[in-house]
Amino acid sequence: MTKSILFSLALMFVITISKAQTPMQFSGVDCNGASVDMFADLDAGKAVILFFYMPNCGSCPPPAKKIQAMTNNINALRPGMVKGYAFPFQNSTTCTYSAGWVSSNNLGTLYQPMDSGAAHVANYGGFGMPTVVLLGGSGANKRVMFSTLSFSTSDTTAMRDSILDLLSSTGIADVPSAVNAFSIYPNPASDIVFINVDLKEASNLIIDVTDITGKQIAIVSTEKQSGIVTKQFSTAELPSGNHFVRLQVNGKTVTQKLTVKH
Repeated sequence: MTKSILFSLALMFVITISKAQTPMQFSGVDCNGASVDMFADLDAGKAVILFFYMPNCGSCPPPAKKIQAMTNNINALRPGMVKGYAFPFQNSTTCTYSAGWVSSNNLGTLYQPMDSGAAHVANYGGFGMPTVVLLGGSGANKRVMFSTLSFSTSDTTAMRDSILDLLSSTGIADVPSAVNAFSIYPNPASDIVFINVDLKEASNLIIDVTDITGKQIAIVSTEKQSGIVTKQFSTAELPSGNHFVRLQVNGKTVTQKLTVKH
């Protein structure tokens, strides 16, 4: 019993330390020679995924691929807003190996290969096979949004929801210049939502709704509009979960997350 209590206390201590972690900066070039600046990524409103792997680890590539598939869907709607970096957990693994690991596992659509990951993996609580960290926030609000030393399939969903929450809070900065404001109410929604757009000038306005993969599931408006435009949309036929309202004005696009709860 005493051992069980001590173990529980130790586990609580580890969890507390994990919650207190903050992002550790890195910059320079990756193992393919491309420029990197992780803090600049965060300050631009992006979500950043750090994937720490062990060389010759057979259980590491599958979760990396699951995360990549999930983020590819988000990046299809918000291009370039999720970045990924693949680090070996120790400093002795060469850049050549790291670049080859990303390439041979077909992970190049998300992850930039890095080397010398020992200090970084220690900063996030130690190494598991694999260790996965999700970062977000800008300025003084940079933070660890998710981390695990023991990845499971359900973690992909937790990471996705954290990324969508982050991007929905920063997405308004991406509104096209022809738009004064773009809002959705209520959100979350169970039935009727109102989509409000304040246009600076007469513009070709397209409003549609997509699922998490970017597939169009409803068209709300396809007209030339001016001034304040309010469109009503019923979510009754949508499944519970996350969707996107996509606004296209004169060829420029911005999205906001719409959460449906029945």
